[in-house]
Amino acid sequence: MKNFLVKTIANAGALGVAVWVLDKITLTGDSTGKKIGTLVVVALLFGLVNFLVKPLVKVLTFPLFILTLGLITLVVNALMLLLTSWLADKFDLSFHVEGFWTAVLGGLIISIVSWALHMVLPDED
Repeated sequence: MKNFLVKTIANAGALGVAVWVLDKITLTGDSTGKKIGTLVVVALLFGLVNFLVKPLVKVLTFPLFILTLGLITLVVNALMLLLTSWLADKFDLSFHVEGFWTAVLGGLIISIVSWALHMVLPDED
């Protein structure tokens, strides 16, 4: 349970950094508390998308992983972020990613920040 909580906090922090750095990834809300709550819910949604959809996409695109020496990971991460944005819209959450290239850059930022936070935060169960 602690590992799940740490991963959710790391994802929320990484999403927060992406929102802060990129103008075309938006998070709106009346108060800071509402924005933090939305980030946590979006982080849970992002984790669910990465848990359920990303492995299937990786298996289906395995030849592209070999052909591009793994660079297709940037595209897969961008697609997962766009899917999260679309689902957030369906759940009436105030999180939006505008455009594919913004999603590529946002996915890269989220990956780097999430990795750094996982290095700092404890991860034992």
